[in-house]
Amino acid sequence: MKAEAWIFGITTVFVAVVAPGYWFLSGDWTGTSALVMTALLTAMITLYLGFHASRMDPRPEDRKEGEIADGAGELGFFPPYSWWPLWCALALGVMVYGVAMSAWWLVIIGFTAGAVVTCGFVFEYYRGEHAH
Repeated sequence: MKAEAWIFGITTVFVAVVAPGYWFLSGDWTGTSALVMTALLTAMITLYLGFHASRMDPRPEDRKEGEIADGAGELGFFPPYSWWPLWCALALGVMVYGVAMSAWWLVIIGFTAGAVVTCGFVFEYYRGEHAH
């Protein structure tokens, strides 16, 4: 994870250097605020990755003498296809549309549907074809 920390660190330095230059050239508060927040957020990610990289064993891709075979084995659980994210997005879309149109009855319907589909999304792997 040291490589990832370096990438975010370089991005932090770049954005921190660009932000004052952008302010002096444009005088725009919005863009300057966005650049400052970007610098702060990338700095936060840099600190997180650097902190964890110093406290964990190096991964095979982090070692100079690492072999491809060192990374063999189970990499984790990758879920198969799922329709639940589509229904979650649809419920959220109904809620946002209801707020935009001041139709609070539509927000209630979207919230109810969202509660149902969120439960379905969370408990997807406890029943059906992919249960474990």
